[in-house]
Amino acid sequence: MPFQAIQKYVDEVVTVSEEALSRALLMCLERAKLLVEPAGAAAVAAILEEPDRFPTPPVAVLSGGNVDPLLLMRVIRHGMASAGRYLQFRVVTTDRPGSLAALLRVLADTDANVLEVEHSRTGPALGVNQVEIGLQLETQGPDHCKQVLHTLSEAGYQLKLG
Repeated sequence: MPFQAIQKYVDEVVTVSEEALSRALLMCLERAKLLVEPAGAAAVAAILEEPDRFPTPPVAVLSGGNVDPLLLMRVIRHGMASAGRYLQFRVVTTDRPGSLAALLRVLADTDANVLEVEHSRTGPALGVNQVEIGLQLETQGPDHCKQVLHTLSEAGYQLKLG
């Protein structure tokens, strides 16, 4: 019966990527304060990916709030990553007291949220008086990422992205 109804009433089926689903679910949570299943946000994902494809104003049916909390956390992280809201890089600096604090002060001035810090004093490419600091940041989006990187470069830090 569902196939017959689809043949009769559905003009087109549009598919979306996992990244688009994650971004749509994240947007529903952040902007509309609505919790939906990833598949329930598919219509929003399609509209976000190709807004000109649909006549305005488009209407998206949101459905399902039965989401496992662990899956929800993974989908949110995935959505933030695909929206360019995570920034990961490494920086080599002099290993002296206060060097990590100085780097974190520069980051604090950019309004980036530090999620992880890895501090390595040994490595084949490091000098005796050097330390490599790996950072993962939460940002406000791609433009904020560029601003953070520019600020760090202006402050004299040599960055390795990725």
